[in-house]
Amino acid sequence: MFFQYGKIEIDYLKSRDKILGNAIDKIGHIERAVDTDVFPSIIHHIIGQQISTAAQKTIWERMNNELVTITEDLICDLSVERIQNFGMTFRKAEYIRDFSHKVKNGELNINGLKDKSDNEVIKELSNLKGIGQWTAEMIMIFCFQRSDILSYADLAIHRGLRMLYHHRDISKKMFEKYRRRYSPYCTVASLYLWSIAAGTIEGMKDYVPKKKREIK
Repeated sequence: MFFQYGKIEIDYLKSRDKILGNAIDKIGHIERAVDTDVFPSIIHHIIGQQISTAAQKTIWERMNNELVTITEDLICDLSVERIQNFGMTFRKAEYIRDFSHKVKNGELNINGLKDKSDNEVIKELSNLKGIGQWTAEMIMIFCFQRSDILSYADLAIHRGLRMLYHHRDISKKMFEKYRRRYSPYCTVASLYLWSIAAGTIEGMKDYVPKKKREIK
């Protein structure tokens, strides 16, 4: 399953931003996979924090191949050391087990998150160990398919904005200007900014100053 969007969202973004609209025409329709099974999806995103997509994929495939069906009961029966052996850090293994226990004992109703507002979802998920706002936002996009997410904490979003609009830096004030412009379809704009940041459009470059780029 892919993130669902179409003509309504595209026409709106084009009407609001000609520069983004030209990029959308060059890139075409983007297919980004989503996972609507909430429990394993959250674990998947915890695993993916601060590691490459390839490393996340390897660990996730290893878990799925061995466990087959990832449930709170199954994860709670595993030791932290056993979870770590799938290839993640000990701390992430602790986060996953703690999350699983909260779901199992009813402290967190993950299915009920779908009915909450974006801010409420961020607040509830951020109360979990190992989940900050960025992870909560990614869960809202790739699990709940929320339509209006543009993550200030996402470095690739910053890179895409710099490349598209020739900025040297993206301040919070500037970021909020783009968020208002794209809303209520910020998530679709995010898909295109990620694609731009990945170098999809030939000739686009990052305008971040060289010294700042080296520090990063």
